[in-house]
Amino acid sequence: MAARLALYVNEEETVEAAGGTLSIRGLCKSYALEDRQVSVLKDIQLDIKPGHFVCIVGPSGCGKSTLLRLIVGLDSDYAGEILLDGARITAPSLDRGIVFQDHRLFPWMRLDENIALALLNHDYPKAEKERRVAEYIRLVNLTGFEKARPHQLSGGMAQRAAIARALVNEPRILLLDEPLGALDALTRVYLQKELQRIWMERRVTMIMVTHDVEEAVYLGDEIIVMDAHPGRIKRSIKIPLPHPRDRASSPLQDIREEILNELTATSPEPDHLEEAVRI
Repeated sequence: MAARLALYVNEEETVEAAGGTLSIRGLCKSYALEDRQVSVLKDIQLDIKPGHFVCIVGPSGCGKSTLLRLIVGLDSDYAGEILLDGARITAPSLDRGIVFQDHRLFPWMRLDENIALALLNHDYPKAEKERRVAEYIRLVNLTGFEKARPHQLSGGMAQRAAIARALVNEPRILLLDEPLGALDALTRVYLQKELQRIWMERRVTMIMVTHDVEEAVYLGDEIIVMDAHPGRIKRSIKIPLPHPRDRASSPLQDIREEILNELTATSPEPDHLEEAVRI
């Protein structure tokens, strides 16, 4: 089983995956600030293959979260193109799921009800919705907690429930905006392993923003290193190592050090006008 699930990044490999192909061409985004335009993203060019796990790292204020919001369709005011399987993204859709740092579960609903809420706009029969909810509760190892409310769950369990809610629609792309950032160190390591397992099992395309470089190289097939003022892609680093990975391996640590050197080569402090704009 482990051999079948081992994944390698190379140009010749054809990967069967549930995810879609994402293409970004000449993406630019700016905000009006008093009497000037502040450029947040400039000339983003990016291609993400189906089923790949891509991590985005960069200093605060480089537009990482803005990029995710544009991909998910929460903001259509931009220049350039964002294409999913060749079709321009113009609005939110069930083919793109998103998980935030805060789990955003409704406190008055049980865990299964929170996950079922994501199926509200589907016309599946009731039995099919219940089957899907049960399937994704099993996927994130929360069987037995179906009737628990968010306050009865640990932080890690609540975040796993949020991942199940985002995946129950079986999106082509799952976007993750610092999903593990609020967790304690041990829970974070555990959730990294769980996220890797879920990705290996379902092969949905995942795009994850993180400030944790070790997390990025442990999970990602490709690391996008961004720079700020304006936000732009500084470098793309592919990681030709199989999954699951040993986070203590020398090749992984070498890549980690390379990325850290890249990120610390320039000052991370944002310009005061850039800081005034939420990006």
